[in-house]
Amino acid sequence: MQCAQIQINYYYVGLWTGHDFHSQFPSFATCSKELKECSGHVFVDSVPEFCLPETELIDLSTVDVILISNYHCMMALPYITEHTGFTGTVYATEPTVQIGRLLMEELVNFIERVPKAQSASLWKNKDIQRLLPSPLKDAVEVSTWRRCYTMQEVNSALSKIQLVGYSQKIELFGAVQVTPLSSGYALGSSNWIIQSHYEKVSYVSGSSLLTTHPQPMDQASLKNSDVLVLTGLTQIPTANPDGMVGEFCSNLALTVRNGGNVLVPCYPSGVIYDLLECLYQYIDSAGLSNIPFYFISPVANSSLEFSQIFAEWLCHNKQTKVYLPEPPFPHAELIQTNKLKHYPSLHGDFSSDFRQPCVVFTGHPSLRFGDVVHFMELWGKSSLNTVIFTEPDFSYLEALAPYQPLAMKCIYCPIDTRLNFIQVSKLLKEVQPLHVVCPEQYTQPPPAQSHRMDLMIDCQPPAMSYRRAEVLALPFKRRYEKIEIMPELADSLVPMEIKPGISLATVSAVLHTKDNKHVLQPPPRPTQPTGGKKRKRASDDIPDCKVLKPLLSGSIPVEQFVQALEKHGFSDIKVEDTAKGHIVLLQEAETLIQIEEDSTHIICDNDEMLRVRLRDLVLKFLQKF
Repeated sequence: MQCAQIQINYYYVGLWTGHDFHSQFPSFATCSKELKECSGHVFVDSVPEFCLPETELIDLSTVDVILISNYHCMMALPYITEHTGFTGTVYATEPTVQIGRLLMEELVNFIERVPKAQSASLWKNKDIQRLLPSPLKDAVEVSTWRRCYTMQEVNSALSKIQLVGYSQKIELFGAVQVTPLSSGYALGSSNWIIQSHYEKVSYVSGSSLLTTHPQPMDQASLKNSDVLVLTGLTQIPTANPDGMVGEFCSNLALTVRNGGNVLVPCYPSGVIYDLLECLYQYIDSAGLSNIPFYFISPVANSSLEFSQIFAEWLCHNKQTKVYLPEPPFPHAELIQTNKLKHYPSLHGDFSSDFRQPCVVFTGHPSLRFGDVVHFMELWGKSSLNTVIFTEPDFSYLEALAPYQPLAMKCIYCPIDTRLNFIQVSKLLKEVQPLHVVCPEQYTQPPPAQSHRMDLMIDCQPPAMSYRRAEVLALPFKRRYEKIEIMPELADSLVPMEIKPGISLATVSAVLHTKDNKHVLQPPPRPTQPTGGKKRKRASDDIPDCKVLKPLLSGSIPVEQFVQALEKHGFSDIKVEDTAKGHIVLLQEAETLIQIEEDSTHIICDNDEMLRVRLRDLVLKFLQKF
């Protein structure tokens, strides 16, 4: 099972054309303290809540294993491990766990600062919700939304994770092996191979073919897959990440040259490393050497340190720097030269060090909680300032809605390095899976761009698609199992060559199965009778082994068989071809011989002697062993 990301429901609930929401809905007086209007938009005034992964379709207490692809995909883990009865094992790489811990720690810290005494719940009543404006009335499973977890729950959830490395084979109950592969998207991000001895399923999620800071994507290991499950593609397929980075830098420089400040809502890990690296190369040529850069997060220091110590999870160029020795990321030099300063919060040292114009990196990208809220209030009234959105997870228009009217400039530069449809088509042609399984929206153009046939997956055979909560049967079955044979049993075999290079041997053995591993062991030897007069139970007796009839192999050449019949006095022979073989009719003897690929039948009318004669003739054309 792949652990899902939580969805942040940040309570922008749609556009309302009326000027007074409560006068339009007098029957909703009970919700008057929960629903607030701002610049024509309606919001839920409450502590932020989160939409959990699907829990009704499957009983999570029956799940044996969760495989985590990257640190963005583990944000819901505490809800699963602490509240569903899940007792299985969770597998993830070390950077995924450590950076995931930082993201969850920051989230908990931000939520604890939100000054709300209670959650809003009255609006969730179905009779009220269905009458509210969109998209609030279309919100799914609002009754399952939950408050954020605690750090105690985070630590408990992370303690259940078993660390793995790239290409490490993990055996699950003797039935299958799972192997993490580098996906190239983030530090420690993984694709997963799930395979038995004869079948192979690849799970590809959140992958990138671009050259950034993580290890490059391992494509070769995805080859020869029976099924490739594809998800986590880019959310903005028409945007080029390199172009977005260039636009980010130019807009940032333009703002600070004009005396304004730049706010970058971001996560404390991931794209921020690449942005800082680009700015390191850009600030001198752009004349920004004297502009301070601030990184504000409860986990800012840990994030910057972790990025420098996970050397073996970085791309080759950055690994090489570690052995020089040099810091793999240039933000270390920015910190040493005081061009980049990091703080756990707005309070304390930041208050005394703060000077403008400046560039601030802080969270949360949703603009609903965290230190970013303070800067939106501080800088939002001046057109000199700019907020630049780089995270693709949130609609920037919805994020900005509660701050309207807003004077500051808003720039949308979403940087999503995950696979786009052109890269996916190229990848599928290279790895050539027998079947591709993906979400339905990947198999058709976006509704707003129905003419863009290039914004969908193109593969042969066509991909199998699925919808939310749909159960899909994968198009393959397990046909074979691997069986080991004990050395002493192998020594007793006498192979017989039936074709050049092909030998067969009969074997009598006991099949021993444990933990989905199968072993052929020598059969038990009959126990010798003892001299005592103790009466044995019938079940204690081991029956004598019957003499095994020889096995037959080969095929019967019809023309030669007919000639042999004629030599032995049979006449009036007629041969008919069938879909499965041939039928030889002995009309005088009123006998039929049915010859097929894997069987031969002799049909005669109560003449046992004739049947035996014909059987012996048939056996002359077959090999015995």
